[in-house]
Amino acid sequence: MRSLRTVALAGTATALLALTACGGGGELSGSDNAEQPSADTSATFEAGTTMADIQSAGTIKIGTKFDQPGFGLANLENVPEGFDVDVAEYIAAKLGVAPDKIEWIPSPSAQREDLIANGDVSMVVATYTINDTRKERITFAGPYYVAGQQIMVAKDNTTITGPESLKDNPDAKICSVTGSTPAENIREYLANPAQLVEFAVYSDCAAQLASGQVAAVTTDNVILTGLVANSDDAFKLVGEQFTEEPYGIGIEKGDTAFCEFINSTLKEMSDDGSYEKAWNATAGQYEGTEVPTLPEADACV
Repeated sequence: MRSLRTVALAGTATALLALTACGGGGELSGSDNAEQPSADTSATFEAGTTMADIQSAGTIKIGTKFDQPGFGLANLENVPEGFDVDVAEYIAAKLGVAPDKIEWIPSPSAQREDLIANGDVSMVVATYTINDTRKERITFAGPYYVAGQQIMVAKDNTTITGPESLKDNPDAKICSVTGSTPAENIREYLANPAQLVEFAVYSDCAAQLASGQVAAVTTDNVILTGLVANSDDAFKLVGEQFTEEPYGIGIEKGDTAFCEFINSTLKEMSDDGSYEKAWNATAGQYEGTEVPTLPEADACV
């Protein structure tokens, strides 16, 4: 599993932006790492299934984030690292695909369903909240983690203390990502729609907060925890988490066989200790995080 080498490299919001800017586009192959899982060459799959096709090809395209510390953040080689990456690598290994045969596709929130529906990726593992609207276009395996939305502000901000304080401060701007669940969730707490500022990636929100252009950033707590850790003590979290966000793995609509394979693989990852190991090597390195328990999988439909 990959460790968070980027923690030491991104000491400020500016450094974070510099790192993530490297991962803004293009298709990349994974880098080698001694702790990455070995490809399972013994597995057999029914002909015509997604699993058999991937195994035969020996390669896979996987969508993930490139700007989220702890889950998917591009390193200096422009290869993503984090918990999502490790989960994806474990699944790929069970399909017979070595980590260096994975093609990582940057997957901003607003593009994830399109990437799956258009066949640009075989799966998306990208802090991807399961919800009914997205299920209209794709199928979700999992969940493999449950996050909760929270708010991040500058360290010296005492005005924004949680989502409820936004209506009392109608001039305060809050940033989130276009097409994300957090961007939709926060709307009910706003004094007016103009309070919400949206960008394609969270590194842009962090940069806007660092420059004082926005008063707050909102997304899932585990993502914000990584941004706080990489801010050189410039940011802090306020209030309690106010939603539950089950992260799933997005695949082609109706591919229940692949969904069931992923769910059984996630269970195996938990049972053999790889799930906890991956967490501790990535998102678990941040203060305030706890080792999660793999949630019970939803039915594949």
